[in-house]
Amino acid sequence: MTDSTLRALSQPEPQVTDPLHELLRRGARDLIAKAVEAELATFLAQYADQRLDDGRQAVVRNGYLPERTVQTGIGDVSVQVPKVRDRSGGGARFNSSLLPPYLKRARSIEELIPWLYLKGISTGDYQEALAALLGDQAKGLSANTVSRLKKQWEDEHTEWRQRDLSDRRYVYWWADGVYSNVRMDDRLCLLVIIGVTEQGRKELVAVEDGFRESADSWETLLTGLRERGLTQAPKLAVGDGAMGFWAALSKVYPETEHQRCWVHKTA
Repeated sequence: MTDSTLRALSQPEPQVTDPLHELLRRGARDLIAKAVEAELATFLAQYADQRLDDGRQAVVRNGYLPERTVQTGIGDVSVQVPKVRDRSGGGARFNSSLLPPYLKRARSIEELIPWLYLKGISTGDYQEALAALLGDQAKGLSANTVSRLKKQWEDEHTEWRQRDLSDRRYVYWWADGVYSNVRMDDRLCLLVIIGVTEQGRKELVAVEDGFRESADSWETLLTGLRERGLTQAPKLAVGDGAMGFWAALSKVYPETEHQRCWVHKTA
């Protein structure tokens, strides 16, 4: 018998065990892309009045440089820097202050990008956070770039926090209070809820500033979800037993079952 009954088994794909980590990594990629686009818009605005003899704009965007990765504390983040073309031959060239060609590892980004993403780029903290994030490179960002980027993020965050939830259905919730290395208060943290839909898709449901052990903080968050249309409670919620989340959950969504997180329980 020459035919083998053995079959090669492919190595299973690694499973994402931390959905919050993956959300942060995707958020970091989007945040960086939007920041670089804001830089480019400011750069092109400087050449808006320069025209060719036929009236066409002299300096225009021209695709992207090859994709590369930047190492951060939340994993490798894929980035692309846009290019420009100077059709007048003047040699105008776009260089991102956020992503210079030599940047391969972002040390400050390791701690601050997750905080910036979850914090929502709040008005009072943005300037200080940006300076800590970029250091001396922050000087290369014009006031117009910073203003445009800041306004865009604030609008997107506000829209996300006010989004209608009447069509959302979650089977499970994970809830936790996430502390950052960048703390504005010793006890203040980010109250985070991640939901799993009936189709098995993980979604970021809510992120708000609050106090992890405070039932009032969690009740404010949960009440906001219900007021925006999330009236159907999840079947099960998972989290650390020490949080004020449970008291608030019993009040706002009393039909949801409680389950202690084994990671916290065995830690």
